[in-house]
Amino acid sequence: MQIFLSGYPTIRATLRRSRQAKRLSLRISSLDGRITITGPHFVPESKFQEFLDSKAEWILANRKQIECVTVHDSTTVPVLGKLRVIKTANIRKISLEDDQILVPQRSSSIGFQVKGLLKSLARNQLARASDHYAQRIGHTYKGFRLRDTRSRWGSCSSDGYLMYSWRLVMAPTSVLDYVAAHEVAHLVEMNHSKSFWSVVGDIYGDYKESRDWLRTQGNQLHRYDFNS
Repeated sequence: MQIFLSGYPTIRATLRRSRQAKRLSLRISSLDGRITITGPHFVPESKFQEFLDSKAEWILANRKQIECVTVHDSTTVPVLGKLRVIKTANIRKISLEDDQILVPQRSSSIGFQVKGLLKSLARNQLARASDHYAQRIGHTYKGFRLRDTRSRWGSCSSDGYLMYSWRLVMAPTSVLDYVAAHEVAHLVEMNHSKSFWSVVGDIYGDYKESRDWLRTQGNQLHRYDFNS
């Protein structure tokens, strides 16, 4: 359930009830600025609204640091580390140009179409990178899945399946390749030991810059809202 900050119809909060909650609490995600209010089951919705409104000044101050970007016509979105502006055009199918993402003029949901394009590109890029690094270590993986994970960029299961965040396609190609190398290395070492990092270094090279990019700038990829 969602409620809106009074006087700010574009700022919404997700209302969650929990048996463990003793009082109302508010959290703003450092990834994408989403607001969540958690409270006991017995508290009426009106109290949640009052609580949200009482935090207006704090919410507005903090959201300035993590502004969510709603994807629509004229929005600029990074693709493989390069900024592209979304433009509607008299075309039948969405396409990626040098510095633009062209979307059919009659599209009912621009964000949804751009998301589909990015996921398709992510699948191709991550398949390429995963195959490349798997070949380098002489191992095979059983397959991979794309998800919109908020806590990790990738994972490798004990049975050889890889998982990646499709949002990696917005990062520079070198960063996407690093994550693929990282997860493929787990096919050899299911840990983060010195041996594991040695495998990553052997198949990828110097990974420090790409790893640091994810730590310092990766959160920015979660700012883009393709579902509005």
